[in-house]
This record gives sequence, C-alpha cells and structure tokens, in this order.
Amino acid sequence: MIFALVFAACLVFYALLVFDGTALSAFSIASGVAASLIAAAVAARLAPAKWDNKLANPVRWLLFAFYVVVPFFLEMTKANLDVAYRVVTGRISPCIVKISPGLKTTLGTVMLANSITLTPGTLTMHVDGKNDLYVHCLNARGRKPSCADVCASLPEWVRRVTE
Repeated sequence: MIFALVFAACLVFYALLVFDGTALSAFSIASGVAASLIAAAVAARLAPAKWDNKLANPVRWLLFAFYVVVPFFLEMTKANLDVAYRVVTGRISPCIVKISPGLKTTLGTVMLANSITLTPGTLTMHVDGKNDLYVHCLNARGRKPSCADVCASLPEWVRRVTE
C-alpha cells in the first residue's frame, strides 16, 4: 500500500517538475519511473509497521504548520537572543537535564527531540525507553531545570499535533 502511494506521489511530482508544456520524451518518462520506484522501495522499507491514521487528518497538518510558524519560531528567536547574550557576556552554566515530557507516541518524542536540537543552546543527547529526553543546555536555569525551563511550551504543542 505504502509502496503504491509513494510511487504515485513521486511520479506525479516528477512530472510536475519536468513538464514544460511539450510532450515528455521516453527518456524523461523512464527516468521518472525509475526514480519513483527507487523512492517507493526505500519508503516502503522505512515505513512503520503500524501506521497512525491520525496523522492523515488535514487539521493536524494545519496544527503542525501553526506549530512551526508560531510557537517554534518564537522559541527559536528567544534561544538565538539568549545564546548571543551568553556568547557576548561569557555567562554560561552548562548542564545535562533529564526531562519527562509525557509524550505517548514515538513520533511526538522524535518531533520534540528535533525541535529541542534545532533550538540554539540545547541538544538532545539521548532518549531512553520511557521517552525521557536527556538534553544538554548551554545555561541551566536554577538547581534542577524542569521541562518548561528547557523547552517552554513545545511539548504541549507537539502533543496537540501528534496525539
């Protein structure tokens, strides 16, 4: 099923990229079919065994787009300013923090870990079996930083998108 979907999507995308208003040559069509077959084979092999149909909901796509444009962008901006301040002043207090965001899905955990890693001044180092994250922070806020100190409201937004 996933093979056929990816093959069709890749072939349509290839045709949209290559089509210039004239007839497609046999070489162009063969190249598109070959590239689509390779992409579909790779995607079918990497696809999860159990597919979560909740992610096929267009409302979740809109939530994801909103997440990237508003909360994630705001946290990224704040982190950039904070890192610039730390670089100029030299005031850093690095630490490794274990956070438990309480996300139930693997996709949610991966999405949060990537969001944390993309944010300047933080790096997700490890995810354990209970979906707890070990995050290296450039600046520790307090003796024992909480999940909110490390990633603000990002876990709640990721939960809305993925669960």
